[in-house]
Amino acid sequence: MDHRQQTGSAQIPGPVSEVSVLPITQATAATFTDLFIGLTFLCFIRSGTKRVICPVNGEMIGEEGDLLVFPPGSMVTLENRPLPNASYRADGVYFSHDLVDTVFADQPTRNDLTGIQVLRAPRHRPSEILDLIRDTLDNEALPPPIRQHRLLEPLIWLRHNGVRLPTRDEEQPLGRVRRLVETDISHPWRIPEVAGHFAMSEATFRRWLAKSGHAFSKILLNTRLEKGLALLQTTDIPISRIALECGFKTPSHFSDSFRKRFGIKPKGIRSAAD
Repeated sequence: MDHRQQTGSAQIPGPVSEVSVLPITQATAATFTDLFIGLTFLCFIRSGTKRVICPVNGEMIGEEGDLLVFPPGSMVTLENRPLPNASYRADGVYFSHDLVDTVFADQPTRNDLTGIQVLRAPRHRPSEILDLIRDTLDNEALPPPIRQHRLLEPLIWLRHNGVRLPTRDEEQPLGRVRRLVETDISHPWRIPEVAGHFAMSEATFRRWLAKSGHAFSKILLNTRLEKGLALLQTTDIPISRIALECGFKTPSHFSDSFRKRFGIKPKGIRSAAD
């Protein structure tokens, strides 16, 4: 998902507040299927290319300098492709639901899904928007109201350039369960506890998930693996610690599950094969 974030104290990044910027690095080409994007996600490509298969808009390729916009609740397959002898690098920016709702709540209602959208570098110069976001977040002297206003400007820019984003509505079971799991990714979640959180009996909870086409064990495993993938791409935290922080009992269990899901070992994300 650019330089890896330096984490001297090896802190595991927490949930997004309003806007988060994460540098993404990947050394080896890999395809990731059925990735769930919970929040509005902007991917600014700096080196290499990104191939995305979107259920709505089909296949698209993002190249150096391009911006790919992922609406919240997206389920996509993507491939990050490094250049020869150089890593794939990008900057990922997450926007909270509240900020997106502020800008897009009054857009005309349409029944069709939005899908992934691309803004090309030569025409739109997305890097200027990324600079605005970074400058705003880095300027600690900004009064909170001004900071809030400036963080809306990138979303206003997106809308001006024809991007559509869905506003928050009734969240689907997949998103709701994943959001709960992400509050404590290492916790040994069990169905009775999760069902109680949603004020359901265990039987009702199982039926609720079954209607959405998802099983709790699969949601839990995928949430942990995708969190592990994000940490591999955006931090220098040791793989052994990522495994434990993401709820796996041993690093080998994490590695085996990761390879089974993504077709690549965790260490392959950070270093190219010899």
